[in-house]
Amino acid sequence: EVELVESGGGSVQPGGTLRLSCEASERTWKLSFCVAWFRQVPGKEREAVASIDSAGVGYVNRTTYTESAKGRFTISADSAKGIIYLELNSLRLEDTAMYYCATDRLTIGKDRHLGRGAIPPASDFAFWGQGTQVTVSS
Repeated sequence: EVELVESGGGSVQPGGTLRLSCEASERTWKLSFCVAWFRQVPGKEREAVASIDSAGVGYVNRTTYTESAKGRFTISADSAKGIIYLELNSLRLEDTAMYYCATDRLTIGKDRHLGRGAIPPASDFAFWGQGTQVTVSS
């Protein structure tokens, strides 16, 4: 069982910056992994934002972004600390949501999505954090 804890959410004005963190209870990210950030607003489905994956030690991390995140958000990993970061820049009102990180092993199914430049669906991830709220308001 992997426990994930998100932090770093808060309230900012449009154009502001936040850095979200997702920490795992064990050092699962030294093996092959896929970690994704999703976000959700009440009444809407959870949507993917960005993901990072690796085939294991010695492999380069691969990052994938949705169109709304490209150029503004950056996902990165500190494998030694077991933390995945999502830096949110140039925040917009529509970025307001609860942000969740999710993780699971990098499987052939996930790799098919990632190979096409798409983030695997939420149903492909077994482990989720409790979420951290991001509010963008003027």
